[in-house]
Amino acid sequence: MSGKIYKQWIGGSWIDSNEKHPVHSPWDGKLISQCGLAKQDEIHLAIQSGFSSHKTFSKTSRFLRSQLLDQMLIVLESRKQEFIDSIVAESGKPIFLAEGEFARCINTFQTARDESKKFVGETYSMDIDAGGRAFATATTEFFAKGLIYAITPFNFPLNLVAHKVAPSLAVGAPILLKPAPQAPGAAFLLAEVFEESANIVNQKFGMQTRKENSNGDLIPLSAFQVFFSSNENAEIPTKDPRISIVSFTGSPGVGWKIQEQGIKKKVLLELGGNAAVILATDGDLKLCAARSAFGAMSYSGQSCISVQRIFAEESIYESFKKELILEFEKVKYGDPNQRDVLVGPIIDNRSKERIISWIQEAIDAGAKVLVGGKSEGNVIQPTLLENVPDTCKLFTEEVFGPVAILEKTKNLNHSLERVNNSKYGLHAGIFTRDIGNIQKAFQELEVGGVIVNEVPTFRADHMPYGGVKESGLGREGVRYAMEDFCERKTLVVKKG
Repeated sequence: MSGKIYKQWIGGSWIDSNEKHPVHSPWDGKLISQCGLAKQDEIHLAIQSGFSSHKTFSKTSRFLRSQLLDQMLIVLESRKQEFIDSIVAESGKPIFLAEGEFARCINTFQTARDESKKFVGETYSMDIDAGGRAFATATTEFFAKGLIYAITPFNFPLNLVAHKVAPSLAVGAPILLKPAPQAPGAAFLLAEVFEESANIVNQKFGMQTRKENSNGDLIPLSAFQVFFSSNENAEIPTKDPRISIVSFTGSPGVGWKIQEQGIKKKVLLELGGNAAVILATDGDLKLCAARSAFGAMSYSGQSCISVQRIFAEESIYESFKKELILEFEKVKYGDPNQRDVLVGPIIDNRSKERIISWIQEAIDAGAKVLVGGKSEGNVIQPTLLENVPDTCKLFTEEVFGPVAILEKTKNLNHSLERVNNSKYGLHAGIFTRDIGNIQKAFQELEVGGVIVNEVPTFRADHMPYGGVKESGLGREGVRYAMEDFCERKTLVVKKG
């Protein structure tokens, strides 16, 4: 066997493992890397190291933490191509999308660096309440809650890791990360970036002791740890009382199991979705068609906010359908190393076979294939169907593949009802020029975010991001994750 070998980053040291997990390219099956499998005692060591570092890391200065994040940005940029190559090779993400993911990671760390300097609480007037007139002020402050256990998926192997790590480092909360088995490389590369950066910052700006804090002002190397293990051993931190927060991004089945296991912990879940687009009668047909095709097909639809359901009102349905078919037919698919490819390979054969079976289920139930519908190797053709019954998995579940369905609705109210006919509620998009339609959609759609004149696949890394219903608990977006990683404490001062 060959490929890059990743060791465990635990307690400030790189630990090798005899047993290795191979990572193969979803495009050509080539061995890309190998990850050591952490043993139970090594996982317990990581938990104890992170737990012990909380007291010192939580008391580090905002200055030092911002310097750490700034230095990580410098090192990240110096290793840009290494990260991009890892993302393309391990996850099969088309190269221009991998470049976009790296750029987003940089933005995530920049935002965390900037927020770390101004992340403070609030001061309240007490005399607005009769009982509070004897008190001068009340102040709230954020304090890092404790050790975070983060679990991340394969589809954004760098930026979704960044959305856990950057906010935790910004607030001074130690974090233990377990990346996805399909694409763990970027997480271990980020640990290398952290190690180098922490050492530079400690040498340049660290203080061994100071009067107001006998613990000094140093970044502990166990503030960020990465391990990889079997699924069984990955449950160890979830159940361990030394873990204060579990932050998970992935499938609903695993997420809700984690909530059950994480007794007395704060559990944050970013789960699935079957995101919808609404085209109102006054919406831009061509724009909606072009953006819907991109939002549905980008990275083979392997995103929880990929466009999956598209609703168009009956008076414009046929015209829109023609435009949408043309846009789907334009989509290039195949080798993710080619710059014009939008749809690359499905992450593994099991997922490919599941998606194909769901397409066939819909066809057997009376659906019509408008574009695609078949696979070529490990790539599924860009696929668009209509007349899919709402009992089929393509309507009710998250397909996580390059498949979208088109449906005719009577009017806007009917479109809103159809979008809400889902157990998920992450994002939805609406194309309209009418402010009344926008407000109505915002008020009535059962989702965490409504995107106007753009597809629900849009996400900016500083905005609050999360869903309702079975799409999860909590919100990501740097500032909002920082708040979730902390506890508010209130100080009330009595006069005189």
